[in-house]
Amino acid sequence: MNIIIGPPYEAVIKRIIDKGYAGNQTEVIRQAILAYERMLEEEELMLVHRAVKVEVSEIDAKTTSSYTFDEIKKLISD
Repeated sequence: MNIIIGPPYEAVIKRIIDKGYAGNQTEVIRQAILAYERMLEEEELMLVHRAVKVEVSEIDAKTTSSYTFDEIKKLISD
């Protein structure tokens, strides 16, 4: 696969290689892809955690209904 990313990004890749963080352009791009994937996973976890906090707050404030596991199983099986 050949990609054209433009001079600003090529300069960044060169600086990363010059600093010794990667040996070549392919390594830089691999590391960047993995770092981006980790960042997305962390963001997804943060959003889920935030949503759970909201739901727990609503349950604690009694503004929403809550069900036991047995009640949910019964609802699903009916």
